[in-house]
Amino acid sequence: MNDTETGTHADTGTDTVRAGRRTVEIHRPEKVLFPDDGLTKADVVGYYRRVAASMVPQLRGRPLMLERLPEGLGGPQFMQKDTPDHYPDWIRRAEVTKEGGTVTHTVCDDRATLLFLADQACLTFHRWLSRAARPDHPDRLVFDLDPPGPDFEAVREAARQLCALLDELGLPAVLMTTGSKGLHVIVPLDGRSGFDAVRGFAQEVAAVLAERHPDRLTTAVRKKSRGNRLYLDVQRNAYAQTAVAPWSLRAKPGGPVAAPISREQLDDPQLAAQSWTLKDVAGVLEQAGTRPWSGVPARGRSLRTARRRLDTLR
Repeated sequence: MNDTETGTHADTGTDTVRAGRRTVEIHRPEKVLFPDDGLTKADVVGYYRRVAASMVPQLRGRPLMLERLPEGLGGPQFMQKDTPDHYPDWIRRAEVTKEGGTVTHTVCDDRATLLFLADQACLTFHRWLSRAARPDHPDRLVFDLDPPGPDFEAVREAARQLCALLDELGLPAVLMTTGSKGLHVIVPLDGRSGFDAVRGFAQEVAAVLAERHPDRLTTAVRKKSRGNRLYLDVQRNAYAQTAVAPWSLRAKPGGPVAAPISREQLDDPQLAAQSWTLKDVAGVLEQAGTRPWSGVPARGRSLRTARRRLDTLR
């Protein structure tokens, strides 16, 4: 990044990273966070610095849940919702309601915030499906394709079938490896429907797809009821639920990345949930450079017409 420079202060054990108008301190940059791979906090910060142009637009305006591992993999792990008081005042907060009170989430609107959070050993960013300005109205719908085992071919096939159904409904969709086991299929929405309506619609879509392929797909929440079928998970489509953010690292050996992909890449038999990792940042940047989601309109769709079409399939 042209506006990002780094400096080292050996006497204090810190580095500094310039991001726009701000200078962010990086504490203990040589701290190993991925012990099996020797990857350090400096590697994590460097990754988020280089991927920021692609990642920040996917975070901007959304409450975040931050997965922090100050001592790295194998150490204590925190799922942080409330923003600590010591965070600098230039980092945006979003106060949203919860049962019995409120939560003040961190919002990442710029590169400097992303790098500050990386310094806090935030390895994984989980984003709301709605924006802080309208927290009750999601503008993303997520299908999580969760395989019963290591066979990723089942995931690729389910994604193809789901995308074909969404095409029937007139809903554009984008795809992302989760960096864990499966794929996310994400539908951009116009934000006019509430969570209950969106989740109900997602459940019906999943039910139609499972009915078409009952031997391979299931909507059964209980694992013992799924057998060897792939689970079409729509549970994330609820208020205050989150999904891993595009380009986020995962807190797993090797530092796998939740990487956006094109629909054409589903046909690649080498594709896997952990195809991109912190060990190959150049490969991640090459994937980002293909702009895999550029073919989907920026404006989200209404569910009104899609629901009418779905009703004719039931």
